[in-house]
Amino acid sequence: MPTDTVDTEYAFENAAADAVPQLRALEAFLDPITMRRLAPPVLVPSATCWEIGAGGGSVARGMAWAVGPDGRVLATDIDTARLVPAANLGVRRHDVRAEPPGEDFDLIHARLVLLHLPERRRVLRTLVDALAPDGWLVVEEFDCTAPLRVLTAPNDDAGKLFGQVTDAMLGILQGHGADLGWAQDVHAEMMAAGLADVDTVTHAESWAGGSTGASLYATNSRQLQPELLEAGFSAGQLEAFRTLLSNPDFVVMSYQFVSTRGRRPGDRGA
Repeated sequence: MPTDTVDTEYAFENAAADAVPQLRALEAFLDPITMRRLAPPVLVPSATCWEIGAGGGSVARGMAWAVGPDGRVLATDIDTARLVPAANLGVRRHDVRAEPPGEDFDLIHARLVLLHLPERRRVLRTLVDALAPDGWLVVEEFDCTAPLRVLTAPNDDAGKLFGQVTDAMLGILQGHGADLGWAQDVHAEMMAAGLADVDTVTHAESWAGGSTGASLYATNSRQLQPELLEAGFSAGQLEAFRTLLSNPDFVVMSYQFVSTRGRRPGDRGA
């Protein structure tokens, strides 16, 4: 399959107007966690890296800074409109389900990508094969299997509405091919693929109404509004949902963010 072939069922599109606040909210929440997970010995000067589903490019830019002028980062996405190349940062339109770029990488990172792909297990094996000896694969996903815990709400009806809308959004994502529990399987899949030093960490935090984190739920609802309306919600209910997410008296837990990484043994294939 050509590397520029694109045929996706992604529910969220980079070109959408709401993609900007969505990407900013994700970056504010996740980038500090991701960059800690990519710290040496995972990401080192002069490394060659591949950032998959690069979105707005914040992680790719962090990688490019870390590898320095002698390193190189390739940032790929099915929509590269929000990616800007730099001296050691290349940009390419690419679907990760297609063949890899044709070189070995010291680090491959994919965040919130594979859970959306029905071919996720095959893709993970392909990424392992694209690692250089001693190269690292880092896969980060949301675990969406547990109900989101509302910590405080103005009233019972508000908490009920939040649960109904977020459950419906997860159902829509499943309809697009997402596996809401994939994050739980990544560790075992990496070990089965022959990676060493596999480890997993999880992170969750509370989000009050009006915070950048809470805005992510509201932004998702705007991007999925046509399908939410088809599911039976009224425009008024969706507006009430977004208003709730701006109320500081409403506090909810984030999804569990699961970061798993593993190293390709240096003597593999010898």
